[in-house]
Amino acid sequence: MTEKERALRETLSSLGSVIVAYSGGVDSAYLAWVAHDTLGPRAVAITADSPSYPERHRQMATQIAEQFGLHHEIIHTQELERPEYRANPANRCYYCKHELYTHLTRMASERGAVVVDGNNADDRGDYRPGRQAAREFGVRSPLDDAGLTKAEIRELARHAGLPVWDEPASACLSSRIPYHTEVTNEKLRIIEEAEQVLRSHGFRVCRVRHHDELARIELGRDELARALEPEMSAAIVRELKAVGYRYVTIDLQGYRTGSLNEGLLLRPA
Repeated sequence: MTEKERALRETLSSLGSVIVAYSGGVDSAYLAWVAHDTLGPRAVAITADSPSYPERHRQMATQIAEQFGLHHEIIHTQELERPEYRANPANRCYYCKHELYTHLTRMASERGAVVVDGNNADDRGDYRPGRQAAREFGVRSPLDDAGLTKAEIRELARHAGLPVWDEPASACLSSRIPYHTEVTNEKLRIIEEAEQVLRSHGFRVCRVRHHDELARIELGRDELARALEPEMSAAIVRELKAVGYRYVTIDLQGYRTGSLNEGLLLRPA
């Protein structure tokens, strides 16, 4: 066991009982697994279900919980009912996390537990307005506290046998909609269906950025060439038009985290 692993387990033990904000991605999945391994029934993984949460992630979260015997619960959050969230400001994630932690901290208070999330040491420099909500609600980040990086967490998750150890990073479906453009159920549905089309064709790292009638596809750089092959590009265009888009374009810069943040510095304060 590494020093960081030991520090992580010691932190979890000191908390006594935890509620893990569990999306099913590699960070929260590893945290939920190690919390269960350390605390047993005093660790509960809770998944928030809402229109912005992809069905694919819901399935992964449930499958992992069943496979490893995690104590798992699903709750329903209503961030889309919040006008501030629907307005999609640059700090939209704050309102989403505020909604989530409102539920989780209430549950934790009732159970004598502490809410923990999957933020890691690599997240410190990113633009993450959701962290403000976490601080306000007193949410702990044991992976970050232990100094664990994303690469280290992936390796630990692989060693633990978690099938998501190499799963590409992801985010809620609302992150595909440009800031200051309203988030709606219909847009989220179209985005989810469009990304499922891409995955059905074998694309592993993909985003469909939603620009009204136009779908701007971001793919891993090693997958761009295949998407531009005549038969493949024709199939993508045909199927995304069937989903509801009028125009389909492939971003030649490829996938990059938070590409919709790129214009934030250009917007007047």
